[in-house]
Amino acid sequence: MRRIWDRPQRLLHWALVLAVAAAGAVAWLPRWHEGAGLVALAAVGLRLAWGWRGGPYARFAQFVASPRATWHYARALRRGQERRYLGHNPLGGWMVLALLACVAGLSLTGWLFYTDAFWGDAALTGLHQALAWMLLALVVLHLAGVVFTSLRHRENLVRAMLSGSKRGPAENDVV
Repeated sequence: MRRIWDRPQRLLHWALVLAVAAAGAVAWLPRWHEGAGLVALAAVGLRLAWGWRGGPYARFAQFVASPRATWHYARALRRGQERRYLGHNPLGGWMVLALLACVAGLSLTGWLFYTDAFWGDAALTGLHQALAWMLLALVVLHLAGVVFTSLRHRENLVRAMLSGSKRGPAENDVV
């Protein structure tokens, strides 16, 4: 086994999962919903910082591939010839960015509700709700990707995100 995801990265991942789930579960309780949203925003901010300063597999430079490389990976995936990545694969890297951006947008639009300029603004309400539905769709896609990749490469990615470790690289794997 090889340590891939460091402790801060894993803690921020699960803190974000819990904060988003809590915000959704208490959507009709404004104070609780607001608190969970602020925790989610803090987790996103810390994860962004950790993406620049964290361990090797936490850094955006390591796992955010170019659009061209991502397209090539997607084509190889479709043919059943994709390589295994120790960290995030190119599609997973872009999913991380999409999830972080969506949670940040949700948190910021939620915070704007409490400002004088946007109190009760219908357009902001619509944007906040649209982002919530978008986040739900992204989470479903993320979970589907985790299950698919776990089955495809015969490794439990949820366990890896809890422990931080994955089996070491094979001959064709991308380190």
